Amino acid sequence: MRLTAEQLSLSVHGTPLLIDVNLVVEPGQTFGLVGPNGSGKTSLLRLLGGLNKPKAGRVLIDNQPMHTLRQRAIAQSIAMVEQQADTTDRITARQVVALGRTPFLSALHPWSAGDDDIVAQALEDVDMAHMADRLWHTLSGGERQRVHIARALAQQPKILLLDEPTNHLDIRHQLSILELVRQLPITVIISLHDLNQAMECDRIGVMDNGHLIASGLPYEVLTADRLKQTFGVHAHLIDDPIDGKQIMRFSSVGAISKPSRHSELTLSLLR
Repeated sequence: MRLTAEQLSLSVHGTPLLIDVNLVVEPGQTFGLVGPNGSGKTSLLRLLGGLNKPKAGRVLIDNQPMHTLRQRAIAQSIAMVEQQADTTDRITARQVVALGRTPFLSALHPWSAGDDDIVAQALEDVDMAHMADRLWHTLSGGERQRVHIARALAQQPKILLLDEPTNHLDIRHQLSILELVRQLPITVIISLHDLNQAMECDRIGVMDNGHLIASGLPYEVLTADRLKQTFGVHAHLIDDPIDGKQIMRFSSVGAISKPSRHSELTLSLLR
């Protein structure tokens, strides 16, 4: 399913958060959204998910304007995992995931064994089946994040929006969640802080001060000049000795001499 943004703009109390954003994500693509803190990534995802309304512009789902669709129809096509989503209800992890089936339930289509199977599979996919009966308030931040991702999977969306889904996750679960997302036969837009993880996406968009300043193939977009201008870091590519993949190595722009081990950040995403 194709997702399109046409000249999207958003302001809050007169402060512009997004300015004339145009974007097309083709069916089945995994699109990585990167940018500094406050660049507009979350605001864009919330507009694409129908959670907020733009000041100007529009979102289209397969060429159909989102504002013409009922919320139920949107929820049957798009699922979103936000950075922070909580509940004060005393419910279990399984019950949270079951909320993902809500858009498909009605008097004519009540809960069924098929819904039980979908919820069970979603919990299994994020390695939370063994905690399905744990109460929400007893879960750690990382465990809650995995449950939220499972809820989105239980929704069986055609488009999945993920706002920094690896936050709070240990490295093992970061890798497993990203690998799961890459294998999904759906359209995915994922906001990421880790630029090496973003390099695994089909395409990348760079946000800066509310503008989408670049969009395209990862190695064409995340150039040394753009990383310096947008993120304020020096970067160069090195070859991973294990699998030959290229990874980015970063150092502070203010560093005059060769950066020390403590001033460098080397990140590698190994499948």
